[in-house]
Amino acid sequence: MNSAEGVYGLIVALLFAIAAGLVGSIALMKRMLLASDVISHVALPGLGLAFLFGFNPLIGGAASLFVGTLLIWQLQKRTALATEAMIGVVFAASLAIGAALTPQRDLIEALFGHFQPLSLGTSLLGAVSVLLVIFVIFRLRDQLVLALFSPELAAATSVPVSRLNLYFLLSFSLTVLVGLRFMGALLAGALVIIPAATGRRLANNLPGFLIGSCLASVTAVALGFIVTTLIAPRLSLGPVVVIISAAFFVVSLIKKTT
Repeated sequence: MNSAEGVYGLIVALLFAIAAGLVGSIALMKRMLLASDVISHVALPGLGLAFLFGFNPLIGGAASLFVGTLLIWQLQKRTALATEAMIGVVFAASLAIGAALTPQRDLIEALFGHFQPLSLGTSLLGAVSVLLVIFVIFRLRDQLVLALFSPELAAATSVPVSRLNLYFLLSFSLTVLVGLRFMGALLAGALVIIPAATGRRLANNLPGFLIGSCLASVTAVALGFIVTTLIAPRLSLGPVVVIISAAFFVVSLIKKTT
């Protein structure tokens, strides 16, 4: 492994963790964790086609995520019951189609990811993507919170609620896309959800919530990288990061009750 390319990969992974913490915080407040988890699984059919026909998996994942995001955005306009039911169908269908299309030798990597060194160009593209997500979340956070807690007031103040939801879903999908290389389709959503749940347990205000989620996410990725690089190289980064994130959440439960 080229040491510089390994550092590039680590930097992008840490930036992804920051974006995941921010996106997860908003997703948790919007009570759309089911939809959030589905978004990461929607990448599977595109990944499967990419592995099957031998082109860049991220291109296949991006195309699949874009189509899935638009579909989920449309579903959100329906009644809550219909949305939950349809999201469940999308989740199951995406997982089944992706598993069926992906060659057996590539299935584990598609599902659970694999840390790889990144070239400078790929690293810059990934860094720009997650920085864009971070910018969008910070720029729109007040409108997102307003639309969440008072949709009527948001509409009265000319906040485009439907378009705002689309921007958020696209930001979520872009975050997941960057995380696919490290976490895989099954676990990328987990790093969005679990640190956000940890941050929510430890904070009583929005800034603390956002910061706590990001810190939990970044720390889990950093510790996961240390474990899989220095302590147990045979382990994969994605599962280790999720285990560490889950451990942080358990600690937050203990701390909150003491």
